[in-house]
Amino acid sequence: MKASINGLYAITPDTSDTEMLLMKCRQALSGGTSVLQYRNKLVDVDLRLIQARALQTMCQDYNIPLIINDDIELAYEVGAAGVHLGKDDATIVVARVKLGTAAIIGVSCYDQLKLAESAVKQGADYVAFGSLFPSSTKPNTVCASLALFEATAKLGIPRVAIGGIDLNNGRQVVTAGTDAIAVISALFDAADIRSAAMSFSALFSKS
Repeated sequence: MKASINGLYAITPDTSDTEMLLMKCRQALSGGTSVLQYRNKLVDVDLRLIQARALQTMCQDYNIPLIINDDIELAYEVGAAGVHLGKDDATIVVARVKLGTAAIIGVSCYDQLKLAESAVKQGADYVAFGSLFPSSTKPNTVCASLALFEATAKLGIPRVAIGGIDLNNGRQVVTAGTDAIAVISALFDAADIRSAAMSFSALFSKS
């Protein structure tokens, strides 16, 4: 059975310091992170492999799925739970053939409902919309509306919100209907990462 995509979806920060990366991710996982995505645009192929392998081992210890950003081959090599694809990456079909039916395949749909509908038809396991707010990670990205989560309620797969989400605006994103919130800076730059992860996770509490 595939892991459910919900709650706090943590995305790793760009860093060449593997020990620091692992320390931060361990804190995030211990604080209730539901999904971890490995994303690193700064390091070479060899270091990406080292970091991804270490994170896969860690995620297995916590029974949390590791998703690899963009790189199907890397996801396959380290035995990750799945891959996240953007508009310039390989297709869902290619990813499915390589990674198998059990893999979790997510797709960035930016601000476009039609992309999400197409992704569902092609077999995506979740879709992501954003950036919802100004983001330091992708400062020039398109802005998406919170209304997308009401409009996509009938897609039948989890929907992830991304872009500039922090503890100040997170509640309104959850209230809008998203299944998960993807966070980088507001989590990994926090003074207490474990506490921040717990606070983000608590936004989904029904009580």
